[in-house]
Amino acid sequence: MNRLPDFSGFLVIPHLRVQNANAISAPLTWGFPSMTAFVGLMWALERKTFATCGLAFQAVGVICHAFEPQVSRGGYVRTFCLSRNPVNSKGETAAIVEEGRAHMEISLIFAVDGQGINQADEENKRRAKIIEDALSTMRVAGGSILPRRTGTAPCLEFIDPDKQSEQFRKLRYASRLVPGYVLVSRQDILDSRLEELRAVNSDASKLDALLDLCRLNWMAEQEKKDGEVAKITWKQTRIKKGWIVPIPVGYAALSSIHDAGTVKNARDENTPFRFVESIYSVGEWKGAHRLRSIRELLWYAHYDEQIGLYMCRNDYHYQKL
Repeated sequence: MNRLPDFSGFLVIPHLRVQNANAISAPLTWGFPSMTAFVGLMWALERKTFATCGLAFQAVGVICHAFEPQVSRGGYVRTFCLSRNPVNSKGETAAIVEEGRAHMEISLIFAVDGQGINQADEENKRRAKIIEDALSTMRVAGGSILPRRTGTAPCLEFIDPDKQSEQFRKLRYASRLVPGYVLVSRQDILDSRLEELRAVNSDASKLDALLDLCRLNWMAEQEKKDGEVAKITWKQTRIKKGWIVPIPVGYAALSSIHDAGTVKNARDENTPFRFVESIYSVGEWKGAHRLRSIRELLWYAHYDEQIGLYMCRNDYHYQKL
């Protein structure tokens, strides 16, 4: 699917406290969990609650209120706080696979579709409560959900296509979604930066553009006097605009699809298997109060069978800002 699916309502589950979520979501990045984790959570939640609620989950948005990576800070370099594993059968220290963890407080917004959303408020409250209870037994990006603080309850509401901006504006404050930050896709920034780099170097790749956007670039400038270098100064060549971050957005196929059970040590022997690698893009953290519509924060799944692409998409960068 290459566009945001149609939906008739939205479900808001505010201020979830998550402990020990996965902070290493791809080989090249660390920090806030990948949106692929939240899309997977959305599908798992739909399978768990569809029989009792009759709601199809189409897209998901995440608002981050607090984020605390479990790291030790020794100057510029940070190190993950790792757990101590039990010794092996020989009494030796077992090998450690680095596991980055983070505590966070988030609000989830699901775009849903189903019958009766625009009819009975009491029925919507019942369905929202069932989904919240089911979610409390699940993992969010590998992290455990802690009991929610008293306050705003989850809500399920019908969305009026002609009043989306007004509804979202009221939702932000009624559900206490602000202050908070939303991760949106900024693929447009990556594309424009690639064009700038290729104007100087025709061999520049998207990886060069990605790295250039995610670091501070400094260049030495020489001041000459009487034909000799008198002074060298370092200047930042470009200042990033906005809170730009590299993000994993899905996976690209490395092989054909193998039949279920034919690949040794696969996690699920009943599902076809495919080797993949992570794909990256650029995202931007935006204040929730700066978004104009609920559609701008929603992420949805996209699959291209011909090239073997599995990714999450967000339509924020297609809007005229």
